[in-house]
Amino acid sequence: MVVVYKISDNTKEKMIEYYEDKKREKTPPYAVFQAEEAGTIITLYESGKVMFQGISADIDANMWRDMEAHLNNGKMPEEKKKKEKEKKDEKELFEERKKYYYINSIGSDEVGTGDFFGPVVVTASYVSKDNIPFLEELGVRDSKKLTDQKILEVVPKIIKKIPYETVIYTNTDYNNHPEYNMNKVKAILHNKAILGLMKKNNFNYDKVVIDQFCYPRNYFGYLKESSNVFRKIDFTTKAEDKCLSVACGSLISRYVFIKEMNKISKMLGAPVPKGAGIKVDEFGKEIVKKYGKDILKKTAKLNFKNTDKILKDWFKKSVFYNYLILSVIRFSPFNLFRSKCFNSTRNVTNHKYRIIK
Repeated sequence: MVVVYKISDNTKEKMIEYYEDKKREKTPPYAVFQAEEAGTIITLYESGKVMFQGISADIDANMWRDMEAHLNNGKMPEEKKKKEKEKKDEKELFEERKKYYYINSIGSDEVGTGDFFGPVVVTASYVSKDNIPFLEELGVRDSKKLTDQKILEVVPKIIKKIPYETVIYTNTDYNNHPEYNMNKVKAILHNKAILGLMKKNNFNYDKVVIDQFCYPRNYFGYLKESSNVFRKIDFTTKAEDKCLSVACGSLISRYVFIKEMNKISKMLGAPVPKGAGIKVDEFGKEIVKKYGKDILKKTAKLNFKNTDKILKDWFKKSVFYNYLILSVIRFSPFNLFRSKCFNSTRNVTNHKYRIIK
């Protein structure tokens, strides 16, 4: 898997510092450095572009995206600065929308793949042409702009009218398959949600649409072990903006994810932060300190880099704490007195033994 995007200068500095002891000796042309961590190869170029390669490339890329947003007030560097290019993109999106918008469709979308805490949720929904005005009135066309609070208000109305199938991949499920990369997880869940929805009714659909997260051949490659695979799929980028069934799938998934995160928050006694940034690391350290490291197996995705940061801090404190306890026990007045008595008795016994002998 390969992920490439551009970062700002302040994130560059953080990245150079972070990978200082992980750099490779040889550097590709025009690169600031190339490093390797846990099977992922990271190459930072002079232009500001960074490339992540490997089975966990998406996880590392999301971690630094989160850092970029944290350092720049939630904004990523502008990749497309020319107005002509923006207009061209808008025109292309409009043309693409005509293929996917005013049709009967089944669409599927996921939530939770970039969050350290919480499950991965995938929802497939069926939207007929008759339901387009209803969804537009609720604001589904601009689904990305809806806040969590608005989603909690709107989605209950959607699920009363729109057929859907949701699959929740819990943290326990996720951690039981560390050999799966995130794209394989998504492929399995999308396939399961689509097939599950189709079992509910004989829907009259024109297209089945998924927001493209990998090449189609890779998607079906991830499903080679599955006995039942739905194959007639349209893969397209920005599908949520083009297809209302994908937008519905996204909103319902977000709704379910919010509910699941609320359950975890209630269990831990504090609001759980989203994403995979610094706040998540700090929160993780607190709950491990309170509940022990095994709490992460139930609430988080252990193959994220956050786990190493959280447990590294916990391990240092744990080793120091154990050393301190052993030192206190060893040099406590009672143990010193007991040790002295034992040594005195042993000396007397040995003395008597020598006399008798």
